[in-house]
Amino acid sequence: MEFVIGGLAAVSAACFTNPLEVVKTRLQLQGELRAKGHYTVHYRNFFHAFYIIGKTDGLLALQKGLVPSLIHQVLLNGTRLGIYQFAEERKWHLKDNGDVSLANTIAIASTAGAIGAYTGSPLYLVKVHLQSKSNASIAVGHQHTHEGTIHALRSIYKQGGVIGMWRGAGGSVPRLAVGSASQLGGYYVCKEFLEESQLLSSEKSLLNTTMASFMGGLAAGIFMTPFDVISTRLYNQGVDAQGRGLLYSSYLDCVRKVLAKEGFLGLYKGFVPCFARIGPHTVLCLVFWDLLKDAQKAIMEKFQSLEVDSV
Repeated sequence: MEFVIGGLAAVSAACFTNPLEVVKTRLQLQGELRAKGHYTVHYRNFFHAFYIIGKTDGLLALQKGLVPSLIHQVLLNGTRLGIYQFAEERKWHLKDNGDVSLANTIAIASTAGAIGAYTGSPLYLVKVHLQSKSNASIAVGHQHTHEGTIHALRSIYKQGGVIGMWRGAGGSVPRLAVGSASQLGGYYVCKEFLEESQLLSSEKSLLNTTMASFMGGLAAGIFMTPFDVISTRLYNQGVDAQGRGLLYSSYLDCVRKVLAKEGFLGLYKGFVPCFARIGPHTVLCLVFWDLLKDAQKAIMEKFQSLEVDSV
């Protein structure tokens, strides 16, 4: 049940935030391995990217990759949040005195994030390919010819076999390990502080959950963006007949080339849409997650009371 709740919470959030993911992907690929001033700027900023994509590719293009994105969320966050809830129910995230342990939270969250990232990697690969595909006049990054999710999965499998389905996973695992640790770490520390201090409202409230979720999203956006850029580049690059990347031979090679060609700020391309996506996504996902966990708890307590009455 923990994995179902995590998956439902993530899917609910992804329906609203997918357009932000499309914009983020385009901005992260724009000017790939080019110094500033040496490439055509199709998307001047976050808001301009929305306008240009909608005008050139059509409004529906802002929901490109939605199907693999939703399936990816089920695999990723169903696993990630499910593992964390499993650990939470057994109080592995707490200190001996009952307070939240930041070290334990980070360790559990990063491990859960890494496992979830690897589990959902094939769908993330398809999602990036579909979201980067655009009209030639505003194209950035390598353009794949997939016609949809099923076609993409068949093409990738035909080209690289089972191993090819997990191409780029080496970039996704550190991305989600860092992102999950900062997101859930920030969320639980902030939530504990708000509930103990009653700064905003009573001990347990939707307002506290929402504010803690926002802070978790902010932390994830700051720490995760460089890893997100590298992950997007590794997933989207073209490959040769042997399945080797045309631009990057490894994770570290990608980091080195981005720093050499685009500078440190190249690792923060797409930060605004990254945070604009992950902020609302985190709030929606963790609020839905909290509400679903409360609903599950209430149902279990109801069943237990019925069993006692029947006895």
